Amino acid sequence: MVRLVAGLLFLLVSTTATAADVVNVKLMTLELAVDIAQAAVEACREDGYQVSVVVVDRSGRDQVVMRDVYANQYMTQLAKAKTSAVVLSNTSSTLLGKNRADIAAELNQLDDLLVLDGGVPITIAGSMIGAVGVSGAPGGDLDEACALRGIEAVQERLDFAD
Repeated sequence: MVRLVAGLLFLLVSTTATAADVVNVKLMTLELAVDIAQAAVEACREDGYQVSVVVVDRSGRDQVVMRDVYANQYMTQLAKAKTSAVVLSNTSSTLLGKNRADIAAELNQLDDLLVLDGGVPITIAGSMIGAVGVSGAPGGDLDEACALRGIEAVQERLDFAD
């Protein structure tokens, strides 16, 4: 009987300790990522720009890569590198460049990461669930505007995500 009670106590204590070691994470669906990418491409098209858009999950893994007809492979690489800056800093690539101008050159030496305007975090209730990067407009500020419009197109879904 003592062994049974001791065993049950052990299970109770070990279960409680293990539960504290688990973190619940919000993940973006493929449908949400596609809608953000499509809206960003369309926003740039409306302004006359052919761009590449990359949407990554919170860990920086590609979920969607879109390249408009005249956007080349280097624009896609740049868009991806901008998302890496966002994942690293949990802020826009523009803010990273401003806030850490002292180490931007060193950060740009990292593989597949560039501190350039055009990368924006995708957030739910203050937590980053991914990032979108745009490249191909004639200026990083214009790339960022298209990325923001991509997120704006799904903002209501982000606001009411549970």
